[in-house]
Amino acid sequence: MKLTITGTSGFTGQNLIHYLVDYDIYKQSIRYVPNQEIYLDNTESIIHLAGKAHDLKNVSQPQDYYEANFELTKQLYDAFLKSDARKFIYISSVKAVADSVNDVLTEEIKPAPQTHYGKSKLMAEEYIKSQPLPEGKSYYILRPCMIHGPGNKGNLNLLYKFVSKGIPYPLAAFENRRSFLNIENFCFVVKELLVQDIPSGVYNLADDESLSTNELVSLIASCLDLKPQLWTIPKGLIKGIAQLSDVLKLPLNLERLNKLTENYVVSNAKIKKALKKEFPVSAKQGLQKTILSFKE
Repeated sequence: MKLTITGTSGFTGQNLIHYLVDYDIYKQSIRYVPNQEIYLDNTESIIHLAGKAHDLKNVSQPQDYYEANFELTKQLYDAFLKSDARKFIYISSVKAVADSVNDVLTEEIKPAPQTHYGKSKLMAEEYIKSQPLPEGKSYYILRPCMIHGPGNKGNLNLLYKFVSKGIPYPLAAFENRRSFLNIENFCFVVKELLVQDIPSGVYNLADDESLSTNELVSLIASCLDLKPQLWTIPKGLIKGIAQLSDVLKLPLNLERLNKLTENYVVSNAKIKKALKKEFPVSAKQGLQKTILSFKE
């Protein structure tokens, strides 16, 4: 099977290429150019990873998101519809639905994204769903939550540095639960979609279990053979410090504070029912692999 994959230079793309090593893969380097024609020759499936990720520093222009995440996806999907390819896998995001979750995020929840990132991803989703699908073709819109794995830097790495240096975790007062997605589980789902006959549609991606940040701190400490240090500092004081982060050049700004303490539990029931298979890695096993990779 020949695959065309966009966005192969990033963390997710690099891992996916390694996971699909037995396939004939064409790495398509692509960016949005107005009125460009994209040709997909001699390929059976397209996996579209390319796009603009959420900007934690908020320095990107809104148009950057709509061009990279919506306009480019529209051009590529149009090319797919005209081609002989059978399957189109679009990597969207849970942020196309909601920036915060009170209960559990399922595919039935009406999307209401608040950021340009989320809105642009949703626009791409809606375009794909709105187009007549020729017989023999399928599309899969995947909405992963936070993907992690060895080699991935981000908030997990920031938390790891806190714990590894013996610095007490000062956010224990925040009660939360959130879902994660191990990169191996992500790659597993993509491969299964390539080989199985699964109905077209939207699918959330997350590990089976959700964890609180306090549990995550304890897990990091156990990987380092340390005793977890959890400080319960009043929430109001922590939020005030985070608001001053840009002035004081502190690593904990409001964006990172929200990432560390938000409730964001994502259901994977729909995709597991469709695949009729269990994920290969549990949430804690996957997180342990990622955490231990930070020691290298």
